Amino acid sequence: MKKIAIIQTRMGSTRLPGKVMKIIMGKPVIEHVVNRVKAAKEIDDIIIATTTKKEDDIIVEEAKKLNVKYFRGSEDDVLSRYYYAAKENNADIVIRITSDCPLIDPKIIDKIIKTFIEISKKEKIDYLSNTIERTYPRGLDVEVFTFETLEKAFKEADKPYQREHVTPYIYENPGIFKIKQFKNDVDYSNYRWTLDTVEDFEFIKIIYKNLYKEKELFYMEDILKFQEEHPEITKINEKVKQKSYLSNQ
Repeated sequence: MKKIAIIQTRMGSTRLPGKVMKIIMGKPVIEHVVNRVKAAKEIDDIIIATTTKKEDDIIVEEAKKLNVKYFRGSEDDVLSRYYYAAKENNADIVIRITSDCPLIDPKIIDKIIKTFIEISKKEKIDYLSNTIERTYPRGLDVEVFTFETLEKAFKEADKPYQREHVTPYIYENPGIFKIKQFKNDVDYSNYRWTLDTVEDFEFIKIIYKNLYKEKELFYMEDILKFQEEHPEITKINEKVKQKSYLSNQ
C-alpha cells in the first residue's frame, strides 16, 4: 500500500504572490513545508505538484534541490493535477497537503493516516480529514483518501470550484463516499496558522524565530504554548478573513 503526500503549490496567489518562495529563517516556505512533511513516518513518498507555467519553473528547481519528486499539470484544474500525479506514481492512498501550511505538524499527519488505515481494516472508508468540522488550527490541514476516490472525483466533478479545490466533490457527496472526520479533543479552530496574507507571514515569522532550530522540529503543542504565553501575537492576523473555496483563490 503506497501512501503518497502530494503538496500542491504555485507562485501565483491573489493575496500574497510568490508566498511559497518567501524566506523564513534562511529557507523558502516550501522547503519548510517539505521538511515537516518528510518527518511524517507514515508517508512513503512526497510529490510537489505545480503548474506548467514558466513562473513555476522556480518551484521545480526547488524540488530538485530538495530531492523531492515533482509533477507539472493544470493551473486551474488542480483535481486533474492531483489525479495524474497520483496515477503516475502508483499511489494507493493520497495525503493532500497545501504549500501555505509551513506549520504543518508531522505527528498530526501520522495520526490521521494511521486512523485511516485502522478504520479501513474494519469498514469501508474513502476520505478522512481534519478540515470538514474544524477543531485544529487553520494551517494544520490534512486530507487522506484512496486513489479510487480521487479517480472517481476526477471523472465526475463538473463544477469549476470542485476542480480547483480538489476535494469538495468528495466531501459534498456523503451518499457516494464514506467520509469520516478527525477531530481534536480541544477546539483550536479559532487559531490561524496558514499563510495567505502579509499579516499571516508576519505571524509565522515570529513563530519560526522563537521555535525553529536547525534539524529539530516543533509541533502544535509548542506553538500553542508560545501563543498562550504571548497572546499579543494573535492580534497580528486575527482579523484576516479566510477566503471561501467558492471564491477565486
